[in-house]
Amino acid sequence: MNTKVFLAGKKKTIFFGIAIAIFSSLATLCGLAAILGLDIPQLAQLSRFMATLRFVQLRYVDEVNDEALINGAISGLMKSLDDPYSLYLDPKMYKRMQDQTSGQFGGIGVVMGFDDGGVHVISVIPGTPSEAAGLRPADRIVAVNGESTADMPPENVAVTIRGEAGTEVILTIDRTGEERRDYTLTRDNIHVDTAAGKMLTDTGIGYIRISAFASETATEFQKTYDELAAAGMKGLILDLRANPGGYITTCVEIAQRLVPKGPIVSVVQRDGTREEHASRLESPPYPLVVLIDKNSASASEILAGALQDTHAATLVGTTSYGKGSVQLVQPIPGEKDAIKLTIAKYYTPNGRSINGVGIEPDVAVELPKDATEDLQLKAAMNVMREKLGLSLETAAAPAPSPTAVPETDAPAVVPAMEPPTAPVMEPPAPEPAAVPSTPAPAQ
Repeated sequence: MNTKVFLAGKKKTIFFGIAIAIFSSLATLCGLAAILGLDIPQLAQLSRFMATLRFVQLRYVDEVNDEALINGAISGLMKSLDDPYSLYLDPKMYKRMQDQTSGQFGGIGVVMGFDDGGVHVISVIPGTPSEAAGLRPADRIVAVNGESTADMPPENVAVTIRGEAGTEVILTIDRTGEERRDYTLTRDNIHVDTAAGKMLTDTGIGYIRISAFASETATEFQKTYDELAAAGMKGLILDLRANPGGYITTCVEIAQRLVPKGPIVSVVQRDGTREEHASRLESPPYPLVVLIDKNSASASEILAGALQDTHAATLVGTTSYGKGSVQLVQPIPGEKDAIKLTIAKYYTPNGRSINGVGIEPDVAVELPKDATEDLQLKAAMNVMREKLGLSLETAAAPAPSPTAVPETDAPAVVPAMEPPTAPVMEPPAPEPAAVPSTPAPAQ
């Protein structure tokens, strides 16, 4: 009898121990769910993940790197959104993205474009490693450090080419009429003015090229704008071609100097929350023509769309890229890496969403690959001449200085951005509420 009582007591103890353990685990999970704001189905999915993670940690044939497992899981989570603008930024990529908006970074000095044929060099910045290595416009970059660019989002191409000054990067280049070959370039500190300009003619037509909306772009723009005004500018051509975007706050700051009083852009989140940006400018001081092309994206489309909707400018060129979404760069606890997540869509003053559609120019002008002069700029000059009541130009258009067009990660995937913990649209920046592509100025 005593043995039976003892066994029965032991079974009860074990049962209650198991029950308490289960209850404690459930309580812990419920507490965690409450803290994270998860409902029961979401908690069940989290449990699935935790169970799988633990199984891999315990049973995989070799020792596993826990950090690598979690990073891979976060990367897979972002990829599952099927959104080219939402992605995991590992420590290297996050650092490079932060650097790209400072105006100075380790790079090679090229302006890149993206199309169905892949990645190509638009221009080479004089005095940079790309010029020293012999890269040329129209070269196709088919691989970076042995990794095919065909499998790489454009934004990743840019941040992979960039890196610490003094380090090397290997580009595999396809060039018409030559065999494919590798070029080894040593990165250098590249300082790029993202806004630069000059007087195009003696008739008072000013020209400003904005290659990206970085942290210093508004200051650079205002300086150039004031210099042109002092030189007797009568009208302004603003070149946004191959501009992938940048900080939405920078874009709005420039727009407030060009767009007449009223709305500039509306940023709308999933729950319907709207953030409005507006201009107080009574009237634009100069006639304005804006150049856009298929690589004008994100923040550049916000500016172009606002100027078009308010009839403050005539748009010349080809239909823009069509990125009408806003990304937030959110550092992951630890501050080494981050995620970039689409959090909102933006709308022009007339309520247009250009996402996937782009902005159509008022005057459509193609630029053939074999063109010997800038036909789009020439058309823009003639539109401006009409605005100023001048005779039309028949001579070739002057080519803007390459130094005014710093290398950029072209906009096939780059939105405007802002700083950690603040909504952004491309690389990281300071302030809440919106920014595209990533990134950004040059490679």
